Amino acid sequence: MTRALITGVTGQDGSYLAELLLAQGYEVHGVTRDADEVVTAGVVPHELDLATGSAIAELIADIEPNEIYNLAALSSVYQSWQNPGLTARLNGAVVAEMLAAVKVIHDRGAVDIRFVQASSAEIFGAPTESPQNEQTVIRPTSPYGAAKAYAHGLVGAYRTAGVAASSVILYNHESPRRPETFVTRKITAAAARISVGKQETLELGNMDAQRDWGWAPDYAHALLKTARHSEPDDFVIATGISHSVRDFVAAAFTRAGVEDWSERVRVSDGLLRSGDAALQLGDASKAHRILDWSPTVKFDEIVAAMVDHDLALLS
Repeated sequence: MTRALITGVTGQDGSYLAELLLAQGYEVHGVTRDADEVVTAGVVPHELDLATGSAIAELIADIEPNEIYNLAALSSVYQSWQNPGLTARLNGAVVAEMLAAVKVIHDRGAVDIRFVQASSAEIFGAPTESPQNEQTVIRPTSPYGAAKAYAHGLVGAYRTAGVAASSVILYNHESPRRPETFVTRKITAAAARISVGKQETLELGNMDAQRDWGWAPDYAHALLKTARHSEPDDFVIATGISHSVRDFVAAAFTRAGVEDWSERVRVSDGLLRSGDAALQLGDASKAHRILDWSPTVKFDEIVAAMVDHDLALLS
């Protein structure tokens, strides 16, 4: 039985990936922050606080997994400005500890571990070329992007040293499992509540920002395909189609049956993010060619699934 370890197993991506691996007969272990977190049925939980000098290296040595998926991170660009030290720890230093532990096992010849790092389009910052691919210059413009860039570089360094480590540069990907701290779920939840009279208005920041939005389960499949590929490498995972936040709002409110949405949305300067890229657009042609990966769910379908979920919660 193939054994996998997922950090961030209770998050959106971690839950979808855990379900995928369990369905394929894996023994799945997951790192959680505390015992109260809801873990996917069938996952063996391990409570670790990665923010405080955790024992992640010891856990890897004990489990000796065949595959490691590092999804744990402080996942908000906004919060990374509020706490850059914690961001550096969770999004960067922990990756160094994990890769060092994997190398010890690799050098001992005990287990062939495939390590997959969930990287981010934020490593490109405000890119000067569009779309971005694996060769695009890394120039982060936030503490979040800088920490992810450090981790991305670590993966490359350890791969050179013989570790089977890959970095998967994920563009925005959504689902009903997104928490409302993310703007997409904030929008769909507000559209649902406004449609039934439980909320009056929605406050947002830059509505002109354009993002490449995909379907989270598709991106979980990309992580698995990367682990199974014979050669570790870096892969951009994206749809190649961008939409503005305004497009997302329009699609969400239309799905919720609110036609006069422009009267319900307010732009707040306090929600504008420093260093926010005007456009993020990924070129996943390498993943398509080498991993046989392609997105399966379109933008409007993603928004509809999220709004329908939020409407169902209200009913």
